[in-house]
Amino acid sequence: MSIVSAPARPGPGERLIEAQGVVLSFGQTPALRGASVSVAAGEILAVMGPSGSGKSTLLHCLAGILVPDAGEVWLERRRLDTMDETERSALRRDRFGFVFQFGQLVPELTAEENVALPLLLGGIRRGPALEQARAWFDRLGLNGLEQRRSGELSGGQAQRVALARGLVARPEVLFADEPTGSLDSLTGEQVMRLLTAAAREQGTAVILVTHEARVAAYADREVIVRDGRVSSLTPGRVAP
Repeated sequence: MSIVSAPARPGPGERLIEAQGVVLSFGQTPALRGASVSVAAGEILAVMGPSGSGKSTLLHCLAGILVPDAGEVWLERRRLDTMDETERSALRRDRFGFVFQFGQLVPELTAEENVALPLLLGGIRRGPALEQARAWFDRLGLNGLEQRRSGELSGGQAQRVALARGLVARPEVLFADEPTGSLDSLTGEQVMRLLTAAAREQGTAVILVTHEARVAAYADREVIVRDGRVSSLTPGRVAP
């Protein structure tokens, strides 16, 4: 049985996850200096800012990967930052999904095994997990690639496999850290269209870290991180 239970999801527009005055330093180097941001259920939020601004660090605090030195992180009515590592690991496994810049697929596994990995870690038997994983290959234009390993996939194909892995367990929140950063512009646009369409269909909130305006254009709302603070808000633009 999972350590972190998953209550009924908040309705669209209800606050799901929030950082309040988060402070974090790496040694003597401050990364976050009182950052605050909230994300509603089903919302796609773009976190923008230049390299080194603290946007990825903020994402890692919201996901429970890093614990802030001060401030609070809330998931619904629970303090995420005061959970122990076992609880936060279970939360990441059961309620969160992740897509990173370079996909980070497990090279020893086939593409369909990579997609099924969150389901297998969540206790679903191999047969049903692989069946659920295979459904994503047609959806993302990956038919025929189920048995390939990461070294046999193009960058765009590997990132779509990583996207399927991040969404296959129907997470409440998908954390996407520069998901198109290693892709050419055309392939990046394709990945973002697939990501946003799948997330909206499932009602998954997305926290999208990017420094590219064309990627942020797919979000409902944008925030700007500068020098470790969420310093401004700009209206999001929903891409066609």
